[in-house]
Amino acid sequence: GVLKEIVRAGTGDETPLDGNSVSVHYTGKLLDGTEFDSSRKRGKFDFTLGNGSVIKAWEIGIKTMKKGEVAIFTCQSDYGYGVQGSPPKIPPNATLIFEVELLDWKLEDISPDSDQTILRSIITAGELYTNPKEGGTVKVHLKGK
Repeated sequence: GVLKEIVRAGTGDETPLDGNSVSVHYTGKLLDGTEFDSSRKRGKFDFTLGNGSVIKAWEIGIKTMKKGEVAIFTCQSDYGYGVQGSPPKIPPNATLIFEVELLDWKLEDISPDSDQTILRSIITAGELYTNPKEGGTVKVHLKGK
C-alpha cells in the first residue's frame, strides 16, 4: 500500500481531482536513503492526475493533499515501479519513499480556444460511454467562483 506522513499541513479544504494539471516538487529515495531523483534540481514537475502518467502511489496520495502541503509517501513496489523496477536507479520490487510538495493545480481547460474560459473538474466520474444528444435533458451541478 501507500503510507502518508504529513510534514507540513497545506491550506484550504480543496484537493486536486482526476483531470487536474498538478505542479509538485519531489525527492525520491530508496529505503536505504539513496536518492534516485529530485525535481528540486531542475524545476517543478507538472502532470495530469488520473491519466496514468505517474506511479499509482502518486495517483492515490496527491489526491489527498492540500495546496502547499508537504508529505512523505512510503509505497510498496506494486504502487511504484513493481517487479521490473526502473533500472538502473530503482531495483525490482523496491519500496520507495517520496517527499512531495503540492505547489498548485489547475482545472481541466475545455474551452474551444484553450483560453481557460471554461474549466472543468470531475468530482465523480459518470458511468457508461454515452453523451447527451442535442436537445437532450441533462442534470448538472454548477459552482461559480
